[in-house]
Amino acid sequence: IKTQRCLIVRPFWSQVLVNIGNHFDLKASVFQAPRRGIYSFSFHVVKVYNRQTIQVNLMQNDYPVISAFAGDQDVTREAASNGVLLMVEREDRVYLKLERGTLMGGWKYSTFSGFLVFPL
Repeated sequence: IKTQRCLIVRPFWSQVLVNIGNHFDLKASVFQAPRRGIYSFSFHVVKVYNRQTIQVNLMQNDYPVISAFAGDQDVTREAASNGVLLMVEREDRVYLKLERGTLMGGWKYSTFSGFLVFPL
């Protein structure tokens, strides 16, 4: 069986570095799974010059799966990261959602990536 792998990086934003299979929609900032399987997703978000707490959720079909927080008030830059292995059905949508706070530096310092680990 030939497996299809998808890797997407830097959505929400201005640039996609790799999008094998074109299953990441840059305009909507959403990955849509081409097949059922176990996928690995990770993200790294940086807030810059912002004294607010931020919360970023990895969403699957409009439901939060995992979150990451950055809330130190005494730093000018802070990162929030997380990752997960996730059971995904064909045509499921996976994306990031800024649930709380704002990113003064925008999404330009942040990444989001995912790939198929095991097809089912």
